[in-house]
Amino acid sequence: MTHAAELVGLTVTHRRYVPYSHAHYAGDLVDGAYVLGLFGDVATEMCIRTDGDEGLFASYSDVQFRAAVRAGDVIEVDARLTKVGTRSRILELEARIVCRSGPGGATASSAQVLEPAMTAVTATGTVVVPAVD
Repeated sequence: MTHAAELVGLTVTHRRYVPYSHAHYAGDLVDGAYVLGLFGDVATEMCIRTDGDEGLFASYSDVQFRAAVRAGDVIEVDARLTKVGTRSRILELEARIVCRSGPGGATASSAQVLEPAMTAVTATGTVVVPAVD
């Protein structure tokens, strides 16, 4: 297996449609914890790819909520490996809105691709994996 330090710079990406069942506030807004859950999912895949283990999320730092996430959005979430310790892995995380539904279209289900995508949340995360014997 490749040593994790050799994989610094590796990026893992997930996409997810945000269902209306997750709308929590007026205006179909989704709570910030929704994106943090997506960060956990993409971090899990990163740990599997780098260490053959699902790992555990230890902490977040510098979480920035930059734009509202709404039901009907399509969110793209990246985790980029930036540093490797003995058991810890530091990830730069970003969630972008790549599609958004909205009023004003020809139908109630109108939506559009956002170009460029809109950055919704950024964070730095630390995950830990089991020690290698």
